[in-house]
Amino acid sequence: MLNSAPKTAIVIGAGFGGLALAIRLQSAGINTTVVEARDRPGGRAYVWNKDGYIFDAGPTVITDPPCLEELWALSGSKMADDVKLAPVSPFYRLMWNDGVAFDYSNDDVALEKAIADLNPDDVAGYHRFLKYAEGVYQEGYVKLGAVPFLVFASMLKAAPAMMKYQAWRSVYSMVSKFVKSDKLRQALSFHTLLVGGNPMNTSALYALIHKLERDGGVWFAMGGTNALIDGMVRLFERLGGTVKLSEPVEQITTLGNRVTGVITTKGTILADLVASNGDVVHSYGLIKDHPRGRQGEAKLKKRTFSPSLFVVHFGLKGTFDIPHHSILFSDRYGPLLKDIYKNGVLAEDPSLYLHHPTITDPSMAPPGCSAFYALAPVPHRGKMDVDWAIEGPRYQEVVLDRIEKLLIPDIRDRIETIFHYTPADFTDDLGAHLGSAFSLEPVLTQSAYFRVHNRDDVLDNLYFVGAGTHPGAGIPGVVGSAKATAGLIV
Repeated sequence: MLNSAPKTAIVIGAGFGGLALAIRLQSAGINTTVVEARDRPGGRAYVWNKDGYIFDAGPTVITDPPCLEELWALSGSKMADDVKLAPVSPFYRLMWNDGVAFDYSNDDVALEKAIADLNPDDVAGYHRFLKYAEGVYQEGYVKLGAVPFLVFASMLKAAPAMMKYQAWRSVYSMVSKFVKSDKLRQALSFHTLLVGGNPMNTSALYALIHKLERDGGVWFAMGGTNALIDGMVRLFERLGGTVKLSEPVEQITTLGNRVTGVITTKGTILADLVASNGDVVHSYGLIKDHPRGRQGEAKLKKRTFSPSLFVVHFGLKGTFDIPHHSILFSDRYGPLLKDIYKNGVLAEDPSLYLHHPTITDPSMAPPGCSAFYALAPVPHRGKMDVDWAIEGPRYQEVVLDRIEKLLIPDIRDRIETIFHYTPADFTDDLGAHLGSAFSLEPVLTQSAYFRVHNRDDVLDNLYFVGAGTHPGAGIPGVVGSAKATAGLIV
């Protein structure tokens, strides 16, 4: 525990988790400095302004707005003063190669009709699944989402609920218990991919995402996810916080079993505590003068990590009646997941998440044009380390072929600007171990107490926030981790 109340803090990394923690600490009167390696804040929520288009790096699905609004409420202000959120409906359009489309939303009448079109018998099964999802949402998100798991006893307290909801089963297995349509099983289980989890392995507790979306809706920040990041920075700076950009941290300094600050490319900064929003393996690698650094890094490298992503950003001439979010499923749901998570095979028939922000906010592209990105989960570099300088341009064409076939036949004729982002970029730009896009894989044995603790077990004023710590990836997850970590500090 800290010897005295902290007066100063350093947060490494200006991603969602780092900014949320910094806002909480600054609101509590702790003078906080955020140190960011890149030229602008956001972390994985980076942004490119290119040829008149605004391209968000992601994430782009905003759920549970109250978890964000709470950050502004700490100082008596309102998020709406800095950020405008717009509802997205349908949440997603799910599409298969045989021409079947399924609009997924919280419109009960429309949703039940869509389910009945797939399999009339599954309407009743869906309602039973929804009841299950409500239960795990209460236990896993409401009760435990912002509670740190520092000791094993805290895990034991949660065990009865985990047993009740069969947490050892996978999301796909649990969904299959309730519905029979193969397409509906995919529709109700794919969400774990948005936080780096394999639906075939990730704990059934992650069914809570369905309840989270159903109750709170799916939203988009006007101007892009980067506009939400910029709003958080404005709030933090109004509170008196400091953000240092283009200043990579080279070392976390220690004295005894305490951290004393950081050494950056521009000098030394001292503080009463340090919290890292960076990649957890990279963060431990920054501890060079204490054995905890080597031990922590070596231990984490033995864990399993989430896949990486291949993302194609493109701007097209023309406008399109394509929903904000689409999922283009491969015909090989289970086998494709096995290729990504186990076999290390780069699929020629990838499933894609297609983001089309200009259907909600036309200002993200020049007049009469549209912005998109297409995201394909791919194996991380520990499973498959190809030369992405060579493979990237080729795989970009594979992605475009999928969109051409299912949605935009003349896509190549309409392209005004295009670029891609690879697992190598996740490593180079974000320090992501193995190029993983979501840090540790969210399996049961790497969740809660078994995930990186929100406070280090040895260096008692070193903290963690973000995807690698409890509760995990996704905007609600990393914002929840900030609340858990701040609760240990304040």
